Amino acid sequence: MRSRNPVFSRRGFSRDNGYAGFNAAPQAGGPAVTTQGNPYAQPTGNPYATNPYAQQDLQQGAPPQAPATTGMTMDDVVLRTASTLGTLIVTAALAWALLPVDDAHIGRSYGIGIGAALIGMVLAFVQSFKRTASPALILSYAAFEGVFLGVVSSVVDNRIASGAAMQAVIGTMAVFAAVLIAYKAGWIRVNRRFYGFVMAAALGFVLLMMVNMLFAVFGGGDGLGFRSGGLGIFFGVVGIILGACFLALDFKQVEDGIAYGAPKGEAWLAAFGLTVTLVWIYMEFLRIIAILNSND
Repeated sequence: MRSRNPVFSRRGFSRDNGYAGFNAAPQAGGPAVTTQGNPYAQPTGNPYATNPYAQQDLQQGAPPQAPATTGMTMDDVVLRTASTLGTLIVTAALAWALLPVDDAHIGRSYGIGIGAALIGMVLAFVQSFKRTASPALILSYAAFEGVFLGVVSSVVDNRIASGAAMQAVIGTMAVFAAVLIAYKAGWIRVNRRFYGFVMAAALGFVLLMMVNMLFAVFGGGDGLGFRSGGLGIFFGVVGIILGACFLALDFKQVEDGIAYGAPKGEAWLAAFGLTVTLVWIYMEFLRIIAILNSND
């Protein structure tokens, strides 16, 4: 299952030609998981063939007990995600407290924040192309990204809109909760068509923002105006919607990874993906809040 984020791609939980969940992902109350399309399936189709205790249970007429698993669990995903987000939040708080954004220091603080963002981007790309999850890389990415978010949030909160950071956090949490509820209730169906649509829309969005940035760098001002005024608010909302869609893809990735018995280490990939998506959504909320208050 290959999942992607709006900014950084990453390896998914299976190594076939498509999303594992789009091939034969198990559904509640549905048929048992088959080995077709499952990269973690055991060579034998009978998990009890070499388990003497299971064979004894069968001979005595007792229902067989599933063998102990070392695969990824939801607890693993929650713990790794909490560690990654916790690292990001701590470094963001430190950056906010230690890097002042008054007139005398804003240039230095903003320079440190941009430098941290570039380092975080490089670390994220390195992790995206690695075949295995690296906790050190993922936590380092979270730390540097936290420094960037701390500086940017402090600038917006102290110089543009008081309380903007908390409003963006609340908005991000609300989107996360809404998508999770909608996904668990079956209101969002993540399939190949959904994946294709989201990827096409995200690619178009990113390319458009890159063109706008190039015009801003070489032409001055805000480029084509996609990040200010009414257009800025519109594209900010589009960015949040895309982030919500990627959350659904992340939830599907986690669900399929658990169902197919992905190794425990893959939980770090889930934490990495969720963190990138939540940062994306937070930044879009912060941008919208800044635009709304700068127009007052």
